[in-house]
Amino acid sequence: MDIRNLYSLFRECSRVATDSRAIEGGEMFFGLKGENFDGNEYALKALEKGARYAVVDEGTAATSSGDDRVVPVPDTLQALQALARHHRENTLVDGHPITVIGLTGTNGKTTTKELITRVLSMKYKVTSTQGNLNNDIGVPLSVLSIGDDSEIAVIEMGASHPDDIEKLVKVCEPDYGLITNVGRAHLLGFGSFEGVKRAKGKLYDYLAAHGGKAFVNVDDPDLTAMAAERWPVGPVIPYGIDHWGAIVLPSSAEHPYLRMAIPPVPEPLVPVPELVEGPEVRLAHQPDQGETLLEVETHLAGAYNATNVAAAIAVGLRFGVTLEEAIEAVESYIPKNNRSQMEKTERNILIKDAYNANPTSMTAALANLGMVEAERKVALLGDMRELGYESLSEHVKILDKVLSMRLDLVCLVGEEFGKALNGSIPESVKWFPTSDDLASWLGDNPVSGATVLVKGSRGIQMERTLPEL
Repeated sequence: MDIRNLYSLFRECSRVATDSRAIEGGEMFFGLKGENFDGNEYALKALEKGARYAVVDEGTAATSSGDDRVVPVPDTLQALQALARHHRENTLVDGHPITVIGLTGTNGKTTTKELITRVLSMKYKVTSTQGNLNNDIGVPLSVLSIGDDSEIAVIEMGASHPDDIEKLVKVCEPDYGLITNVGRAHLLGFGSFEGVKRAKGKLYDYLAAHGGKAFVNVDDPDLTAMAAERWPVGPVIPYGIDHWGAIVLPSSAEHPYLRMAIPPVPEPLVPVPELVEGPEVRLAHQPDQGETLLEVETHLAGAYNATNVAAAIAVGLRFGVTLEEAIEAVESYIPKNNRSQMEKTERNILIKDAYNANPTSMTAALANLGMVEAERKVALLGDMRELGYESLSEHVKILDKVLSMRLDLVCLVGEEFGKALNGSIPESVKWFPTSDDLASWLGDNPVSGATVLVKGSRGIQMERTLPEL
């Protein structure tokens, strides 16, 4: 079917759905196929439940049903992505296509996306990726959720393979882009750290080829070098804690959340070419003696979130949100889903960062735990997955790091940490095959009066230990 005709049908619908169980009435259902499912088989059921149309692959059973609400296409996923791109190009604000900000990175994507959305919402009607719908299905669904009243869209893009970002930018066609960082994650898919940089850098490549602009954390030498490769002179909007002369304030049991102090005018004063002439990144703004800094009190756990906050403020300033409004928005944001959450229980202070883990984020989380002022510190760490042949060496590095911190208790979960221990378990370390095993042990050996970091890859399910803390 021609994309314009498919789009005309889409405009009759309430929304797009890919799960027949979620049909409420009026949707355009897409029968997508996966390794373990075939949505084409549920197309007629979706129509029975109230879907307005069902888009299916040609030649499937639904196409011979005689129901004129069945829309056959050569490939449902490609049709979904093409429909999203067409919607992006035909959603207008003041006669011009809506502004789209594309976001990717190894760590902090979702938190940064939420912060940017909160800041921009001080002035605009914003549509952004819900949850972590950031893959080849989630991105088109996010784009198709952009309403007629939206003024800016913030689209998160995830990647675990070399060509993922290259494909996703062609769906959302960003005008602005931001890479939070590049780190050692999904090495099984990317092959190496250089592979990570090439894959994430496809966002910069798209912006450079299409006249877009990038927000770049110029405190980060990898991002600065990546930007300089694409824009020797060009439309880069720099930001950064050091670049602004901002300060990350120390945390304590009384003030466990991230706190920052920001100059009253954190403007992007220095273009990237001046920053990459030598190995050192010089400060763009050094506060005068006696200059009053503006304090930001967040609900985020971890100093590593300071750059995510800076990114959100930089985006807000670019789009006319005042610094005071941006700070108000950041301070009102409360994280969820075990992402940089701080929780005080009856017995402990928990740093819940159990949604995912890789060597970069694990190192940052441990560094933050090391800076926290607390009488007793505990780390509950689960395996970091998808690291390929580097998995053992990366787990050994984390083990060495955590042992050097001399924590009161370290509990490790999973096969990879078991390999790193290699049968030699120090007195202060406990190892468990699963998070359920650790939870059971904690039930018999309660931890009290401690600041506890809980972190691991999603598949390890470290959140299962939380009720025992």
